[in-house]
Amino acid sequence: MKILTANRLGDGEAVWFAKDQSWSETIEGAEIADDAAAEERLAAIGKAAFAANLVVDVDLVDVTLAGGAIVPVRLRERIRAAGPTNRSDLGKQARPGATV
Repeated sequence: MKILTANRLGDGEAVWFAKDQSWSETIEGAEIADDAAAEERLAAIGKAAFAANLVVDVDLVDVTLAGGAIVPVRLRERIRAAGPTNRSDLGKQARPGATV
């Protein structure tokens, strides 16, 4: 399984392509590709968003599901989803209701 991630060009915020066709600041609700066709579709969406100068560093990343939550496989992506590892009071993990 893969999801599409990038950094928003305007402010550098890590974002994920969501089921509602928006770029979400949280990984929850990211659209999950579970086959090659879905991966190609997400890759095309990322390429178009990059060409439109909406996002940079577009990438498909491997994820798993744990208790219904999307969990990136790579540590780098888990950090991008949560925020800095040295301060849990900063970043996405500090937002009210954060599940990361």
